[in-house]
Formats: sequence, structure tokens, C-alpha cells
Amino acid sequence: MRFRPCIDIHNGKVKQIVGGSLLDQTDAAKENFVSTQDAAFYARLYQEKGLRGGHVILLNARTSPYYEETRQQALLALRTFPGGLQLGGGVCPENAEEYLNAGASHVIVTSYVFRDGRISWENLEKLEAVVGKEHLVLDLSCRKKDGQYFIVTDRWQKFTDTAVQKETLQELSSHCSEFLVHAVDVEGKASGVEKELAVLLSEYAFLPVTYAGGIGSFADIEDLKTYGKGLLDYTIGSALDIFGGMLSFDRILKEKL
Repeated sequence: MRFRPCIDIHNGKVKQIVGGSLLDQTDAAKENFVSTQDAAFYARLYQEKGLRGGHVILLNARTSPYYEETRQQALLALRTFPGGLQLGGGVCPENAEEYLNAGASHVIVTSYVFRDGRISWENLEKLEAVVGKEHLVLDLSCRKKDGQYFIVTDRWQKFTDTAVQKETLQELSSHCSEFLVHAVDVEGKASGVEKELAVLLSEYAFLPVTYAGGIGSFADIEDLKTYGKGLLDYTIGSALDIFGGMLSFDRILKEKL
């Protein structure tokens, strides 16, 4: 279990938002924090602290007028900390190599692979052929519906028919090197971890899995450790003091929580 840092970028700014509030039509989102620093500042901080495996996430659609500004911030972060960060948001075979060449250790993918409500094995194989399994992270971010967690796409706005379960992770594991799972219903709310999801993810232990969503206190980190059986990495956004929250970034590093 280790801490993975993040750099979320929306409308060209490093932000922390409430995950389920994103709207493509207006590029609007409920904001918890908007940084006065650029993405390079955070990349440099993580590099200085020796924090590898963090996530840079583009939160604008490729059709957004803000997309290019957001993308340039992401590239700036990758070039500041080459090999130390993963990149997600609008990744496809046509741009994946650019991100790897800019310094991303991995690309993170959801919407390109989960198309029209289901897994596109054709798209997954295309992307794997371009970047290699060793550079591919599948984002299985999910929301609960009818008592199950289902993968959501397009900045967490659209439900797929693919449930997050042990069998799903096992089936996909031969095509990627890691999984990233945002618990979207609690993302950005610092309201506690999705314990049921943590238990579910802990049943799978073949590849690294990073959990994101709802961590707002050190007790929440302990809950994730308990319910995730110490097997899940984790990331924290708006609850961290470097993003305007109350949780001490330095304490997390010092105590290796």
C-alpha cells in the first residue's frame, strides 16, 4: 500500500473537483480547489519527494475549447518529471506515443476501450499494440447502480454495462500493467472511502490497483488499509493541504501511510 500523487487539470488549471459534477457541454464542474501554481510545480514537488507513479489527468473533452490549454499543462508536468508520472484523459492510439515520448511512464485509458457501453476488445488490442502492455493502465472508475459498481466513461458521465468485479479485472489483466479505480460517487467529497468497493478490489491481487475517492482523514486511510487488506495503493486530492485541504502531505510521506 503506497500513496500515489495526482495532478488533475481542467480548463487549463490544476484543480480538485467533485468527480460527478463534470459537464462536457459547458466545461463546468463543482470546484473544491483551483491552484495558482501550474502543473510543473506539482510535478517538481513529487519528483523532489521521490513520489513516482502519480497520475496526471486531463478533465476536458477533446472537443472542448480548453482542451489544448489543458493538454499543454499535462505535457509540461510530464517533461518536468520524466518517467515519474502516468497520463490519462482522451488517450487513444493516435496520441499515446506522444505522451510516452514526453515523459509519461504509462498512459491511462477508459473511454477509448469502453465504447458504446461495453468493452471494445478491438480498441484495447490496438492501443496495446501501440504502447505495449507494460505502459498501459486501465481506468475502471465506477459508480454504483442497482447494487453493483459499473465502469463509467466520458469524464464519469456515462454508464457502461461492465461491472467492476474480480472476474473483470482478471479478464483485462493480460492487456495492462495496472488498474486505477475512482469511486466516482465519493470522488472529491472527502466523505470516507467506499468500503464495499475496497473489499471487492482487495479480492484481486495480480496487478497493482490504485484506489481513489473519498479519503478525507487519516482514519479513512486506515479504513482503506483495513478493507483493502493493505493491497491497494491510494491517491488523495482535495483533502490534501497542498490542494487546500486539511490532510498533511508531509505527514503522509513521513509516516509512509
